[in-house]
Amino acid sequence: MIDPDFSNIRLKLQQTDGKTSVFDPIRRKWIILTPEEHVRQYMIQYLTDTMHYPASLMSVEKTIQVGDLKKRFDIVVYSREHKPWMLVECKEPGVPISEQTLHQLLSYQRVMQCSYWLLTNGPQTFCADACDVNNIKWMDSLPAYHL
Repeated sequence: MIDPDFSNIRLKLQQTDGKTSVFDPIRRKWIILTPEEHVRQYMIQYLTDTMHYPASLMSVEKTIQVGDLKKRFDIVVYSREHKPWMLVECKEPGVPISEQTLHQLLSYQRVMQCSYWLLTNGPQTFCADACDVNNIKWMDSLPAYHL
């Protein structure tokens, strides 16, 4: 398990009609702050500010075709060649990281073919090196972005 430090992250929040919204720097718009969105925004900030992953090479909440279904991934980080590099699946803190959440991520992975996977609910974060599909390795830290 990985333990990202979110303690220095400050989200840009606003209140409108009694609802809290957060500014998403990737989508460049205000989003209603749900528990899952809270985790997603902390992870975006952590990846860009702490890990120095380029925000310009990230996509958030984009639709993909998974079999006959249209699904939305949480975050994808692309390589400088614009190939999917890391697939991030976010859950709200009360949803445990389980076999079910892994299966959801793997269904997206079959389409995206990323080198790394990240599963998080905030308190629990797991990252896998999937560069060699025959030898997937769970990691104890996030990979550096040096592509």
